[in-house]
Amino acid sequence: MPAHAKSGMKILGPFPSVENPDVFFFMRGFPDMASLEPMKAKYYEGELWKSELESLLMPMLEKYDGKPLPGETPQHERKTGGLMKSPFTFKKYGKSGIEVSELFPHIGECIDDICVVRSVYTEIPNHEPALIMMNSGANVSGRPSMGSWITYGLGAENKNLPSFVVLCPEVPTTVGPPLWNSAFLPPMYQGTYVTDDARLKDFDPQKLIPDIHNDKFDLTQQKKELDLVTELDRLNMTSANARDPQLEATISALETAYRMQTEAPDVFDVRKETDAVQKLYGEGSTARGCLTAARLVERGVRTVQVYYAKGDPWDHHFDIQLHRKNAHDSDQPFAALIKDLKSRGLFDETLIVCGSEFGRTPVVEMGSGFMGGQTHNGRDHNPHGFTMWLAGGGVKGGITYGATDDFGWKVVDKPVHVHDIHATILYLLGIDHAKLTYRYSGRDFRLTDVAGDVIQDIIA
Repeated sequence: MPAHAKSGMKILGPFPSVENPDVFFFMRGFPDMASLEPMKAKYYEGELWKSELESLLMPMLEKYDGKPLPGETPQHERKTGGLMKSPFTFKKYGKSGIEVSELFPHIGECIDDICVVRSVYTEIPNHEPALIMMNSGANVSGRPSMGSWITYGLGAENKNLPSFVVLCPEVPTTVGPPLWNSAFLPPMYQGTYVTDDARLKDFDPQKLIPDIHNDKFDLTQQKKELDLVTELDRLNMTSANARDPQLEATISALETAYRMQTEAPDVFDVRKETDAVQKLYGEGSTARGCLTAARLVERGVRTVQVYYAKGDPWDHHFDIQLHRKNAHDSDQPFAALIKDLKSRGLFDETLIVCGSEFGRTPVVEMGSGFMGGQTHNGRDHNPHGFTMWLAGGGVKGGITYGATDDFGWKVVDKPVHVHDIHATILYLLGIDHAKLTYRYSGRDFRLTDVAGDVIQDIIA
């Protein structure tokens, strides 16, 4: 652990979570509450709420399908129309009996290991600021990413690999690298992007990371060159009588890159897994990313972030049925990671988080300039209430936490801000979020800024 991290951080107990890695599945523009939660058995009539017994007559979204939302309409981004019921069915799974959408049958099989948080909210309904908030705890760019904060706080466990790895078929075009950069933290804590593109048919782990193999010099010759450059850099800092964080980060990056040559090609070679394990995850880039995440966690990488694809692939303004393709690509790999980590003996010490920057509205989206201005079968952005789930790493499984209103639009029970999610993640990794600080530009910064409460009720 770096010395400067020790002075500003408090390690918690009693669980052995300071060794825990975490995996964050990031699905941009994730499904609406109506696609993830069963429709609620209440309905609205005038200004009176019917009792639970009477409300069994018809769920709210079904009763008001195609009709205007009763009451005030929360702020969102585009022009919308009437309410639209979920086109998906739900089924109870596991001993907990939690209802799960037909989009995620494999996740349903693991629901007793999962905590579903149904009351997350954020401030801004645009992709860029919401993405930055979920990844860095601020609505504007220029703050360190969560993975960088975690790496800064816990240090590296495996010196031969980066402590923070980002997996995506291509570099995300919305915001991109600022989602995993270190900003004003020392550059050694930024994420390392690696493609998990399954469309690359001639899969070669030597080509996944640029320049991971040197055809001109062997390791001994490279080490001599690295030692010389490092010594010159340190002499430069000594003569200047001052630390140079940028130069120190460059030295660290060069040393990590040198050591990665021996371990990275092996850890990224998912072909070394048995046929049974590969079939467990299925096919596609998300499957490859999830399997790679398991291998990285096994080798001591602190944080792995798996993006579904570049751009905003879940952002279905036009047709909510397109969720079926995204969910099909994600459901099996997500569940496979839970099962695989269990078989490797790593589930209880690995925190898995799945979510997005916001949810989607329960009303249908209108034209807003798209597709000639006609009514769509899709939904707009909704920052007022959405779902995330967590598993492993000290989280209670088989529970739900919080709730939105009867239409799935706004949080009404146990609200969870993004800062609360971050505070809870850090707590489960063994860090007091209020103590993990870095002094920059005259003030102490932290991931949760001046807010954030640990969600104690979901901790085992």
